[in-house]
Amino acid sequence: MNTYSDPAKRGVNKFLLAGVFFLVAAAGLYYVKWHPYYLKAFKSATTHSIGASIITGKAASAPVPSWNAAVGYAAAYFKAVWQAVVLGLMLGSLVQVLIPRDWVKRVLGSTGFGSTVAGGAVALPGMMCTCCAAPVTVGLRKRSASVGAALAFFLANPVLNPATLIFMGFVLSWKFTIYRLVFGVILVFGIALLANRLFKEEQAADSPLSTVDEAAAETGSFLRRWLRALGQLIIDTIPAYVIVVFVLGFARAWLFPAIGPTGLNGTLAIIGLAIAGTLFVIPTAAEIPVVQTLMGFGLGAGPAGALLLTLPAVSLPSLLIVKRGFSARVLVFTAVAVAVLGIVGGLVAGVVL
Repeated sequence: MNTYSDPAKRGVNKFLLAGVFFLVAAAGLYYVKWHPYYLKAFKSATTHSIGASIITGKAASAPVPSWNAAVGYAAAYFKAVWQAVVLGLMLGSLVQVLIPRDWVKRVLGSTGFGSTVAGGAVALPGMMCTCCAAPVTVGLRKRSASVGAALAFFLANPVLNPATLIFMGFVLSWKFTIYRLVFGVILVFGIALLANRLFKEEQAADSPLSTVDEAAAETGSFLRRWLRALGQLIIDTIPAYVIVVFVLGFARAWLFPAIGPTGLNGTLAIIGLAIAGTLFVIPTAAEIPVVQTLMGFGLGAGPAGALLLTLPAVSLPSLLIVKRGFSARVLVFTAVAVAVLGIVGGLVAGVVL
């Protein structure tokens, strides 16, 4: 009796393949995330800094729009994230061929509260920025994760990142950490649960992923299926990703105005920076030095709170990367919801921080 006709052997194979996935994930995350962040935690505790602002450097404003500004930002950004991008592509493709669809559907396939919470919980060890979490999010959707569970995973990676919360406490103060944690939970699970209600017709069985792609993913050798999944992710990810990062690097002076002697504290500043933070792309935890630098030049607690929520949550590149996993309606809803919660959070931060 061959492996495919023997349920017991098929079950063993599922566990072996899943074991390979978790081994690769653990090794990759240790090298790219866990060990470096462990060392960075000590640095943040002793120096109360984790580096300069990737947007403005040590200045009050970003460089004027130019080719050099675009190239400089893209170089700094990709130097910071390239390892995590490679890991994200690896895990996003491997989850499609190593993790059984019925496992994902059982844990993350429901529109209920449990699957949504599970999606957020699964994200916590990853600690990825929004763009690096995006390929894995697409992979989970292809394995029948629901809209809400996949969104919870996508948003929780950067927003509820445990390492970032620790860095934030040492660098900005623990009240900022509490603020980020409370509003981060509201943002991640509020958006995910609401998306489940609003887009019930777009769950796993009716996702925008084509049935042709899903059928192809289940046929052929492991190597062929993995290369097919990896190639599709690279095609969907890299070209638009690189181009949009260049564009945002060029335009960052328009998105983040200079901070003058009187600072930037009003409601209009909160609204503007919440929108800018939703669109802009940064590496993991880079919102901390951005806010630290700008507050040093007079940025108020309200706009700072808006940036702490919106900068890590989503970005224009990450939304483009996950377009194969969600409909345009879901992506627009997510971006608008992040911006609105950033505005609300900024208004609250102006009072309590």
